[in-house]
Amino acid sequence: MSRLIKVLGTGCPKCQQLTALVEEVVSENQLDAKIEKVEEIADIMKYNVMTTPALVVDEQVKLKGRIPAKSELLEMLKA
Repeated sequence: MSRLIKVLGTGCPKCQQLTALVEEVVSENQLDAKIEKVEEIADIMKYNVMTTPALVVDEQVKLKGRIPAKSELLEMLKA
């Protein structure tokens, strides 16, 4: 089953970094996932997130305000 991964952020360098890392981990591990970028503040607020970047996997907030290690990110995406 394909996972829906959303990167929440307004396009700041850390948001771009998280997006690139997610794409890399999905590609390297051949995960079945769809990646979306959510950049509108109103849409980000729906997730009750005040600090970006944030990561949402299948509508669950997994991470806020930091860039995870590659191994940590893989665990979040596989869980």
